[in-house]
Amino acid sequence: MSIHDFPKDFIWGAATAAAQIEGAASEDGKGESVWDVFARQPGKIFGGHTPQTACDFYHRWRDDLALMKAAGLPAFRFSVSWPRVIPDGTGRVNARGLDFYDQLIDGLLDAGIRPFVTLFHWDLPQAIHDRGGWMEREIADWFANYTKVVTTKLGDRVKDWITFNEPAIFLGHGHRAGVHAPGLTLSEADVLRCVHHVNLAHGRATSVIRETVEDSRIGMAHVAYIAMPADPENPHSVEAARMATLEPEWTGDHRLFLSHTWWMDPVFKGRYPESLSQRHPQVIDEVIQDGDMEEISRSVDFNGFNYYFGRRISADGSVVDPAPGEPRTAFGWPIHPEGLYWGTRFFHEAYGRPQYVFENGLSSMDWVAVDEKVHDLMRIDFLTRYLKELHRAIGEGIPLKGWFHWSWMDNFEWADGYKERFGLVHVDYATQVRTAKDSLEWLAGIWKPTS
Repeated sequence: MSIHDFPKDFIWGAATAAAQIEGAASEDGKGESVWDVFARQPGKIFGGHTPQTACDFYHRWRDDLALMKAAGLPAFRFSVSWPRVIPDGTGRVNARGLDFYDQLIDGLLDAGIRPFVTLFHWDLPQAIHDRGGWMEREIADWFANYTKVVTTKLGDRVKDWITFNEPAIFLGHGHRAGVHAPGLTLSEADVLRCVHHVNLAHGRATSVIRETVEDSRIGMAHVAYIAMPADPENPHSVEAARMATLEPEWTGDHRLFLSHTWWMDPVFKGRYPESLSQRHPQVIDEVIQDGDMEEISRSVDFNGFNYYFGRRISADGSVVDPAPGEPRTAFGWPIHPEGLYWGTRFFHEAYGRPQYVFENGLSSMDWVAVDEKVHDLMRIDFLTRYLKELHRAIGEGIPLKGWFHWSWMDNFEWADGYKERFGLVHVDYATQVRTAKDSLEWLAGIWKPTS
């Protein structure tokens, strides 16, 4: 079974996010995001790094597209920056910011690259946060209005839309643990309030996209915290892993929000887990209004998720401790290729929708060698292992539509600044020189058509 034998209509791509690559954080009328403000607080970001310049994609995108075209990149996932388009989050539209994405779309299509647009990848306008942010129900309307501005401008050419990227992370890490922007440590009940407002914003944005974009394809990109059976031959271990993947664990900290049931169940089943009413009945009574669940569960076209690593579960439901010397990435994350198979299987059995893997990759110890190349053999090995598991899932009839590498280029890795390198393209942040890594050439050999 070869990883070169994927279905002909399988979509290969690479992904990025506006705040991580664009830079130009205060140029051409862009408003501040919560990450712009958070990064200025001492001790919040590794090395005192900021997204002010990042990869300077805002100015260098044409050269970057030329590199994508040369590599034969089939699809490019990127996000629109809400504060670049609407600096105050509501009200006046910044024409220069919107024009940037307009030109980018044309450039991608001219290069034969299919655009996948994420509407929200964590860079909330600071002005919206100052008005209450995700704690306020009205944010669902503010997000829907922003969505209409973007889709009205770009929807004649962009058909693939992702409303939110990893709400479990920007709420769990940013509003519960306080380690990401905006750095809040809210109560569990208050974060659940935010969860509902994100889902409501997704539902309203979905309606807007349907109204403004003909033949649109819509979904979310969830973080996948997959539980894998420690003993795949034991049906009790498989069932324990399934339950651990699909049922919330009331951990008392930010990990609670990694449960897929806060996001996938409302969208695909029109309900929250039953345990919510037992643990936080006031959320049901005070936050969820009549008609909300119908609005949230309006039909979407796919289930998207991002996967890096998981956890192994024994037959009794306990987490199996890592083996001594277990392989880990430069970020310290364990390497769990089989989670890609189990995740797609569990999600298919639970929700039955076509699936996309919108992020998959690793941070590795990459540098430009003396021969002026980047020999990232460990990334090639990592991807080989993970793509084999994806191929296995497809072989069992699971409807996987595409896979996107995280990321296209090295970038600003949130609270870890520029320490971690996830890209297929190396970026020298002092000079902004790009160097294609060996992994890009390797992947190009997989996604380029053979005939």
